[in-house]
Amino acid sequence: MENRVAQERVRLGLSQVQLAERLGVSRQTVISIEKGRFDPSLPLAFGLARVLGRRIEELFLPEQLDG
Repeated sequence: MENRVAQERVRLGLSQVQLAERLGVSRQTVISIEKGRFDPSLPLAFGLARVLGRRIEELFLPEQLDG
């Protein structure tokens, strides 16, 4: 799943460490989400949306389905 977490984090002037601290997760978790290697749980996605001031739909873009 593509996401705009890194762009929104930078827009707010937050480091990966600062975002991780606000979410109560590790910096490695933030890195994995930003790189698309890890899809967050629903509670974590809501937390990201809250901290970044965006709706979940603005942060996470579903992959296009063929057909």
